[in-house]
Amino acid sequence: MINTALRLPALEIEALLQGRIIAVMPNKFITPGREFALSPADTSINLLPVEQYYHLSFLPITQSKLAQINSQGILIQSQQMSLLSDEEQLKLPLLAYETVLLKAWAKCELCQIINNAGTLATLSQLTIWTTEALKEILKQRQNIFLAYLRVYHLPKSIEVPIKSSSQFLALPQPLNVSEANPVLNDRTFAQRKRQLEKLEPPLHPELEELQSAIASLAISQPAAKQLDDDIKVFLGWSSDKLIKQTDANLAWINDIAKLGDRSIELEERKTNYLAGTDFENVVRDSLELLGFTIDYAHKGGAGGLDLFCSKPYPLFGECKAGRKIPNDTAVQLLNLGMLRRPDLFNQAAKLIIGPGEPTTQLQDAAKIQGMAIIKPETLQKLVKLQSNHRNSVDLFKLKEYLKAGQSDEEVEKYIDQVYTDISLRSQIITAVKELSEQDNETLKPIHPSFTVTEIRVHYNATHNPRLNDEVVHDLLIELSSPLTGYLGRIKGSDWNSDRFYFLRDLLIN
Repeated sequence: MINTALRLPALEIEALLQGRIIAVMPNKFITPGREFALSPADTSINLLPVEQYYHLSFLPITQSKLAQINSQGILIQSQQMSLLSDEEQLKLPLLAYETVLLKAWAKCELCQIINNAGTLATLSQLTIWTTEALKEILKQRQNIFLAYLRVYHLPKSIEVPIKSSSQFLALPQPLNVSEANPVLNDRTFAQRKRQLEKLEPPLHPELEELQSAIASLAISQPAAKQLDDDIKVFLGWSSDKLIKQTDANLAWINDIAKLGDRSIELEERKTNYLAGTDFENVVRDSLELLGFTIDYAHKGGAGGLDLFCSKPYPLFGECKAGRKIPNDTAVQLLNLGMLRRPDLFNQAAKLIIGPGEPTTQLQDAAKIQGMAIIKPETLQKLVKLQSNHRNSVDLFKLKEYLKAGQSDEEVEKYIDQVYTDISLRSQIITAVKELSEQDNETLKPIHPSFTVTEIRVHYNATHNPRLNDEVVHDLLIELSSPLTGYLGRIKGSDWNSDRFYFLRDLLIN
C-alpha cells in the first residue's frame, strides 16, 4: 500500500516511463526502499528554463506530449488550454491545474549524494539534464541528490487532487500496487544502475541521436514507431520483448484463406463480380506486403489482367474464384500477359492463385508455360511469416520455389526453411544470453561479452547441431548489426578476438 506521491516535472516522469532515465533529482535525500506514486508537476519547479535544463535532443520527444498535456498526466480545463500556445503551456503555474493523473509508482533503490563538479559532464551524458543545469543545481544546493527509481506502471491511471506544493504529497486514499508491470526488467535495470553508478559513458551516442530524431515521427508513423521501439531496446531504455503485436490494420491477413473460400460460395451463387473483386484485392494486398511493387494500371475486371508486379522482378498473376480452376486459366494469363507486356512476359514469374482444384488440363498447361499454382492458405502463411518477422521473405529465393504446376508444397518448404533459419539465430542469441546470466550479477560488467569460441562451445553443448567458429562468427556479425540489434559487438584486432554481448531476445511467432 502506498500513501504518498513524489512530485516531479511531467517531462521527467515521461522520461522514466520511456526508460530514457532511471534516476531523478529530488530536493532532499530519499531513503532507499521508500515507495511512492509519481505525481506530475509543471516545469516551473526547475531552476532553469526548459530549453536550458534539458538536452535539446530530448525536447522534441516531449513537445508533442506537452501540446496534449492530458496525456502527460496533468488535467487543465480544455477552454483554458485552447487559448495557450505551447510555450505558454510550459510556463503554467501549479495553481492552473485541477487534478493530476498518476500513471506509475516507484521504489527508491539508491540515493547518491553528488558534490564533485568534475563528474557532471558524464552524468549529463547519461541523463536528460544539461551540464549547465547540473552545475546550477550544485551551485545553489551544494549537493545533488540522485535517486535511482525502479518504476512500475499502475494498472490504470488514478485521478487525484493537488493540495500541496511540497516534494511529497499525501494521497487522498492509499494505493494498492504490485510489481507486475515494471518499465524495465530486473537485468536491464541492474545494468543501467551499474552504468550510472560508475559513470560509464554511453555506449551508443549516435543511436541516441537517431532515436531523438525519429521519436516525433513515431507518434504518427507505424514504421518509425517500430524502429523507435527497436532502438530503445538496443539502448537498454526498454526491455520489452519485441514480439510484433497484432496490428489492427493487418487483421485482413487472417482472412486471406476465408476470402478464397467465400469466393467459391459467391461464384456458385453466380455473384462472380463480388467473388473476384474481394479476392483479387486481398491477393494484391498480400503481394504488396511481401515486398512486390503492384502496377495498379492492371486492375483486373472483365477481360483484364488481374495483377502485374514490376519489382523486384516482373510477376504476372491471375486470381480464380470457384471450386475448380478452369482449363482456360493458363491460356487467359498467357494471352493477357503477352498483350500487356510482351517484352517482359516470357522471362517473368507467372502465378495462378485460387481456392479450387486445378483441372488436369490446366496442370499440364501450367507446367508447359512455367506457371505456378498456389492456394490462398499458402499465400496466407507467407504473408504471416513476413508480418511476424519483417523482411524475412526473400522474394528472389521465393521465386525458386514457385515451380511450374501446383507449388503449395514447394512454397511451404521455403516457409519451413525460413523458420529454421530464424530458429538458429534465436538459439545463438539465447546462448549468449545464458552465458551472460551464468555469473553473479554484481560481478559482471554492464555488458558481459564473450568470444566466438566461448559462444560456439556453449551453443554446441546445449543444442544438437555442431557449428564451427566461422559459421558462428558470421551469424554473430549479422545479429549484432545496427539494423538488427539483437547482440552488441566489441570489435577485436581480428575476427577471432571479436566479443559479443546480449541485448534482446529474438522471439519466434
